[in-house]
Amino acid sequence: MPANQPGADHVAGGGPVSTEKQQRINPVVFFGSSACILAVSIWAIITPETASAAIGELVGWISAGFGWYYFLAATLFLAFVIFIGASRYGKVKLGPQHSTPDFSLFAWGAMLFAAGIGIDLMFFSVAEPVTQYLEPPVGAGENVQAARDALVWTLFHYGITGWAMYALMGMVLGYFAYRYSLPLTIRSALYPIFGKRIHGPIGHGVDIAAVLGTVFGIATSLGIGVVQLNYGLEVLFGIPQGTAAQIGLIALAVFMATISAIAGVDKGIRRLSELNVVLAIGLMLFILFSDDPLFLLNAIVLNIGDYLGNFADLTLNTFAFEQPTEWLNSWTLFFWAWWIAWAPFVGLFLARISRGRTIRQFVAATLVIPFLFTLTWLSIFGNAALREVRGGNEAFGQTAMNQPEQGFYALLSQYPGATFIAGLATFVGLLFYVTSADSGALVMGNFTSYLKTPRTDAARWVRVFWSAAIGLLTLAMLIVGGVPTLQNATIVMGLPFSFVMFMIMLGLYRALRVERFREDSLRATMPSSLPEPASEGQPGRASWRQRLARVMNFPGKRAASRFVDEVCRPAFTEVVEELRVQGAEASVAEEPVPELDLPHLDLTVDMGEQEWFRYQLWPHEAETPSFAMGSLSSQDTYFRYEVYLSEGGQGYDVMGYSREQLIGDILDQYERHLEFLRLHRETGSSTPVPTMMDSQDTES
Repeated sequence: MPANQPGADHVAGGGPVSTEKQQRINPVVFFGSSACILAVSIWAIITPETASAAIGELVGWISAGFGWYYFLAATLFLAFVIFIGASRYGKVKLGPQHSTPDFSLFAWGAMLFAAGIGIDLMFFSVAEPVTQYLEPPVGAGENVQAARDALVWTLFHYGITGWAMYALMGMVLGYFAYRYSLPLTIRSALYPIFGKRIHGPIGHGVDIAAVLGTVFGIATSLGIGVVQLNYGLEVLFGIPQGTAAQIGLIALAVFMATISAIAGVDKGIRRLSELNVVLAIGLMLFILFSDDPLFLLNAIVLNIGDYLGNFADLTLNTFAFEQPTEWLNSWTLFFWAWWIAWAPFVGLFLARISRGRTIRQFVAATLVIPFLFTLTWLSIFGNAALREVRGGNEAFGQTAMNQPEQGFYALLSQYPGATFIAGLATFVGLLFYVTSADSGALVMGNFTSYLKTPRTDAARWVRVFWSAAIGLLTLAMLIVGGVPTLQNATIVMGLPFSFVMFMIMLGLYRALRVERFREDSLRATMPSSLPEPASEGQPGRASWRQRLARVMNFPGKRAASRFVDEVCRPAFTEVVEELRVQGAEASVAEEPVPELDLPHLDLTVDMGEQEWFRYQLWPHEAETPSFAMGSLSSQDTYFRYEVYLSEGGQGYDVMGYSREQLIGDILDQYERHLEFLRLHRETGSSTPVPTMMDSQDTES
């Protein structure tokens, strides 16, 4: 079992991991996935007609044979995420038990909020509502009911069903990376199913599937961005639409991602992302107040009601009796495949910012916060567009439906200051485009590298390579047939990874059941009352006096060092020696904590293939509370020695324990661990429990 404690960037029994070893590529995943992507790109560029026909045939086969599957899979993903969040497992943290959130609630919510923004919102916020209004999948168009249904379909495609896929991947990656210190890759979620075999061909295959699906998903977003920005540049500067301009935009994304890889994300792209959020909100508010605010606010409320009222029907509506196949391929099947393809990408971002949050907090926030912004954006722009069409502007409607990249700009042209607003929209879209390319290269680099800690990123050259590979694939798909071909390719590549997501669900559920066994084992054993043993001259001295003296004392560094010398080290040594006499393979280790100039102690019992027992004492410096008696503590800070087990910090201090009391606490925790292993075994569970070395042996 991994070490989940302060200083987790250190491996057991050693010092910090070298930067070179932290960033070594995984050759099988890197070369396997890159070879597939380069092969597809070259094939599409050399023989675009053949590639287009082959992709179209595959999409037709998937639509006919697996259309129902996409509907059912999306529904099951949503049901599973809600079940896990609402169940007893919702209390489990994405990280060790002692972990606290890295960000404040406001900052965390703001980053989740930003996760809901992308250039595709600009593309589809006008195009989809207008298309669904003019040519709905069923029934007559161009009436009030069609207008209401048009927004419902749009919100459905961008709603909580898709965000549930992101939430699933986010909590899986965060749980296994931060709680078990396994690699921040998809294979880690399959440990409860395959055990150490995830480090072999099974794990490589899963990660390759994730990389391929994600690359095509990112390429689709970039392709949409290229087409959208190309038209915006034509409106503003007269740059004609075509392959030359699109190649230039792709080259710009690759160049910016390269600069980011060299300079570091935090030095530029992060600030641009924050600016992007502000400008996007400003653009939305401009439409709200430049149009009819009362109408748009009424429409938002109406759209929410319609979405909630029709959600169950839409979720499993496969149109079995009269299927609009072309419509399904262009909309629902494409969106579900797109969400699936993007799930590892966005899930990794969500996991990176959510360490220390409980699963319940994570699920609730991920399903609600980004969707609220998405709903507001789509409702404002979508209803403004529908109001324009219903007001008699047929030319605008045909433009938004048949040239969707022009629809957004066509709507902006209806308002005062159209040139300025179009320029602002183009700048916002450019930032969306560049940050997506940069983030995509970073995630692909991480998925194809061996990274020793979840917070380590891939080497710069790997990120530059993936930026170029994504750009090449985007260009190839645009040459083949533009945005429709990108959509079709996403449907094809999303299918295999959807099967992986079901295995991920099983792996997470099995791991969470192990958490339940651990919780049950704590209830099955009673904590020690920590009695003070009789001593010469004071037979049977009551323990409460010693306990009171201990809790009223706030010791300094010298007392903490003396406690290690006189109590901790001897107690650990005695327990290890007796365990060895009893036939157990036990060891004790001690390493300095430089910033405190005190050691931490680590007692480990090898349990073979089962989870190892680990009892650690870590020093902490804390602020002396205001209620401390001046006669007992004259320092601003005091020192604690807190207990850490395999699952993380336990939150209690043993400073002031006698040697016998500390031994008693070690044995209490050891008995609980044995009870946990017994419960796990007697339930007949075949779920592997990671041992201490499993998380470190990622390159075998």
